[in-house]
Amino acid sequence: MRSPQTGCAVGKPTSRDLAIAAGVSLATVDRVLNGRGGVSPDKERRVLEQARRLKINRMIDPRAARTLRVAVLLQSRANPFHAVVQDGFETATRLYPQYNLQFQVHHIDPVRPAATVALIQALGGHCDALIIVSSQNEDVATALRAWGGQGKPVMTLATDIRDADRIAYIGPDNRKAGRVAGDLMARLMGRQGGEIVIISGMLSMIGHEEREMGFRAVLRERYPHCRVTDVLESLERAETAGDLVFDALRRNPQIRGIYNASAGAQTVVTALKTLGRADEVVFITHELTDDRRQLIRQGLIDVIIDQRPELEVQTAVQALASYFGRNDHPPASLVTPIDIYMIENA
Repeated sequence: MRSPQTGCAVGKPTSRDLAIAAGVSLATVDRVLNGRGGVSPDKERRVLEQARRLKINRMIDPRAARTLRVAVLLQSRANPFHAVVQDGFETATRLYPQYNLQFQVHHIDPVRPAATVALIQALGGHCDALIIVSSQNEDVATALRAWGGQGKPVMTLATDIRDADRIAYIGPDNRKAGRVAGDLMARLMGRQGGEIVIISGMLSMIGHEEREMGFRAVLRERYPHCRVTDVLESLERAETAGDLVFDALRRNPQIRGIYNASAGAQTVVTALKTLGRADEVVFITHELTDDRRQLIRQGLIDVIIDQRPELEVQTAVQALASYFGRNDHPPASLVTPIDIYMIENA
């Protein structure tokens, strides 16, 4: 007798029942259950999902059968945030052996989208999934959609990419992070208010765009005495961020706030100190890296909004393992929290 819902025999499920439920051959089930490899990620995922649903996952080797290669595309270690993310993925294989995921980090330059597209296309032949931290670009999105067309999952991390056919975005609510930055900026500037300069890494980076939008929105809603006079683009270059702040302060001594949504905290501090404005200008930025921790403890940064990159990596790994049927406990949320640091808790 068979169940009308699954088509499987009523009673203790067997490998044959699992093959029917997963829509694969008995030989495929045997290869998955005994770790012999030679099975596509999609079929393996179906077998594992159905095995757990039928409560016969006791038959599964605790270490997933086939090693899945996951390409991780992000900026070089010169960017402190990306360095932390790279460290996270490079240790993930050791920390999560049960998932049998092998992470391969590749560096991309945010101002060279054509090179990013070529890399995505080249990786398609020998990687099973892709995680990317990149600015918005139509050609990059098209290349990522091609991965989806091959049945290979794409995840965006820290900043989203529109029309990329990704299975998930992992990271903070960047608009909310911008609103928090704006609220803190206005409170620290006080009733006098004043003029503010925003330094965006790249205006085409959705995460940075959303931070700017959130920052402006909260000032418009609650603090009209605080005004954004310029939004400048550093192209994710730390040296450029410092130069932009130096030039802006030279041109306009009325600036009382700097919101840096990207790299370059040290160079911004250098510009403020060179002009003798470090004690006069409120400086808010993101990511609690080691160098920024020292700067905030010295009173040279007022607020750091951190997005927990280590947690982003952990969430991405668990979500990807769940997609491939290798994790019974997917993350409770794909939106990671933000933390606020000031001199007393950094």
